[in-house]
Amino acid sequence: MKLLIAVIQDKDSNRLSNALIKEGFRATKLASTGGFLRAGNTTFLIGIEDDRVQQALDVIRSNCKVRDQLVTPVSPVSGAADSYIPFPVEVQVGGAAVFVLPVERFEHF
Repeated sequence: MKLLIAVIQDKDSNRLSNALIKEGFRATKLASTGGFLRAGNTTFLIGIEDDRVQQALDVIRSNCKVRDQLVTPVSPVSGAADSYIPFPVEVQVGGAAVFVLPVERFEHF
């Protein structure tokens, strides 16, 4: 058995949730916040049998899209803030960061 931890962008959350349900996967959704963009994310916890891991990864891959987004860097904490001029920078966001962990034991009550 494996535990998939998938951190995705909020924009893909409903689409992924519906796709997981359609394919018969049960998941727990948690609200989370990313450290780089300080934007909302959704973290899915998915307990799954070993032979269905690739199928779950395929569902995640097909429902979580990478996109470009303009962000304004956060001003520096120290130093000369009066000379700091923030210019928007285009970065790639979205997609999914998925961790696959072995589960030694699972209990369901």
